[in-house]
Amino acid sequence: MALLLQENGLETHGLRTTETIHWNLTTPALYEHAMRRGEALIAEGGALVANTAPYSGRSPNDKFIVREASSEKNIWWDNNRAVSAEIFDALHQRVCAHLATRELFVRDMFAGADPKYRLPVRVINEYAWHNLFARNMFVHDDNAAFDSATGFTVINAPTFKADPARDGTRSEVFVMMHLGERLILIGGTAYAGETKKSIFSAMNYVLPMRGVFPMHCSANIGVSSDTAIFFGLSGTGKTTLSADPSRTLIGDDEHGWSSNGVFNFEGGCYAKVIRLSAEAEPEIYATTQRFGTILENVVVDPITRQMNLDDATITENTRGSYPLNFIPNASQNGMGGHPKNIVFLTADAFGVLPPIARLSIPQARYHFLSGYTAKVAGTERGVTEPQPNFSTCFGAPFLPLHPDVYSKMLGEKIASHRANVWLVNTGWSGGPYGVGTRMKISYTRAMVSAALNGDLDNVSYETDEVFGLSIPKNCPNVPNKVLNPRNTWTDKDAYDAQAKKLAGMFRKNFEKFAERVPQEVREAGPRGG
Repeated sequence: MALLLQENGLETHGLRTTETIHWNLTTPALYEHAMRRGEALIAEGGALVANTAPYSGRSPNDKFIVREASSEKNIWWDNNRAVSAEIFDALHQRVCAHLATRELFVRDMFAGADPKYRLPVRVINEYAWHNLFARNMFVHDDNAAFDSATGFTVINAPTFKADPARDGTRSEVFVMMHLGERLILIGGTAYAGETKKSIFSAMNYVLPMRGVFPMHCSANIGVSSDTAIFFGLSGTGKTTLSADPSRTLIGDDEHGWSSNGVFNFEGGCYAKVIRLSAEAEPEIYATTQRFGTILENVVVDPITRQMNLDDATITENTRGSYPLNFIPNASQNGMGGHPKNIVFLTADAFGVLPPIARLSIPQARYHFLSGYTAKVAGTERGVTEPQPNFSTCFGAPFLPLHPDVYSKMLGEKIASHRANVWLVNTGWSGGPYGVGTRMKISYTRAMVSAALNGDLDNVSYETDEVFGLSIPKNCPNVPNKVLNPRNTWTDKDAYDAQAKKLAGMFRKNFEKFAERVPQEVREAGPRGG
C-alpha cells in the first residue's frame, strides 16, 4: 500500500502515485529491492553492480537551465543551454504522469558537511540502486531538521525518454534545472552521476552569493592540521592523490571554502575504477570488495560473480560509489581549515609541462580559468595525436555563473590565507603520448608530498622560458632530470616546437576571458606560441 500523500509531501513536487513509496531505506533494504526488481547484481565481495548502457557517462549536451526571472541575469548563458519555463512545466507534468504508477524510492539528505552552509536535498528515484547512490553520496544528519522547501529536489526517471519534438530537448536524455523552483528533472539515462553533478551545479549557483567559494576538487589534511586541495579533470589523479594513507581525506571531488575553512559537499566518493590497482591505490581498491559499494559498468562474470576491473568493454568510465568512511583515514566531520597548499592537476599528453611548478596568484587565476588537461590519441574516434581539453575552473559543465566569479574568489582566498599554489603534471615525460612515458606515480607522490611538507619552500627554482613557470631544481626522492621536462626529451628541438604549439593553444583558449580579467592575469600565461 502506498504511503498517504498528505503525510509524505510528494504532492508538493507534483507527484501522486498508486504504488508504494519507500522512504529513507537502509543499504540492505535497497540491495533487496534492487535485486527483486532486476536492476543490478551482487559481485563477489558484496558490491552492487549496475549497467547504465547505453549511457555510461554524463550527457553535457542534454543539460538545461530554465530561463526565468529570479536567476536569468546571473547565469553564464554562453556555457548553459536555456529552456523556457513552459517547456519545463510541460515536461515536469509528463514525468510525474510517467511515475504515477511506479514504485518510488525517496531520500532526504544534505549537500554540505558544514551545517552553516549545507543545502537540503530530496532525491526521488525510479530505481532502488539510484537511491542507494544518493545514500552513499550525500550527507546524513539524523539530528538536523529537514525542510525540502529550502533545498533542491531531484526527480530521476531513467525509463522516461523525452521526445525532442514535443519536449524541447536535444535527445531522449534531459537534465533540467529550475533555479526558481529549486527543482531538477533527470530522465532518459541511468547514469547515476547526473544526480550528483546536478546538485553540484546547484551549489555552484547558491554558495557564491553567500560568500563561499565552491570547488571541483579533492581535499585532505596532514598530521599538522594543514589542509590541501587538489583541482583536476577526470584522469589527472585527483582521487588517487588525495587518498594518501599519511593524510586524512576530507573528500574526493566537491568542496566549499568559507570564512571558516574547507568543507566537503558530499558524504561519499565516486571514483573511476578502470584498471584500478591494489598495489598503487589500495584504499580505493578495497572499496570495490565491500557491501554497500555501487560499481557502475564494471564487467562481472555472471556465473562466478568475479569482476574484472581491467575490462573496458562497456566503458572506460567505470565508477565506484561508496561512503566516505570506507576510506580508513577519512575525516569524521568532512571539514578542514583554510588550505595551506592548492594543487592544480593536469595530465599533459603533449609531454611539455613540468611535473611540478609553483604559481603566483595571477598564474593561479590564469591556469584555473584555463582548466587544462589533454586527451590522448586513440581515446576517441579520429583522435590521432594529443588533443587539449580546456574546462574552465576544472569544471565548466557545472558552472551556472561566469567563471570570473569563481576566479576572483580563488585569488582573494589565496591572498587572504597565503596559500601556496602548485601545478602538477601527471601526464607524459620525455615526449608526447606514444613517444614518452607516463610520469611515475611514485615520483608524483614524492613531489606532492614535498610541496605539502614544505620541502620545496627553500630550494632553488628556474623559470620555464615558454610557460613562465617556476620549476624546482631538486626535490626529495625524484631525479633532478625529471623536474625540467626539456631535459627528458632526446630531441630538444622537438620539445621546443611542441611547447610552443601547446602555448599557442593556451593563448587561443584564453581569448574569451581576456576582457574580464586584470592585465596581470592576462600576462600570466605562456610567453611563447
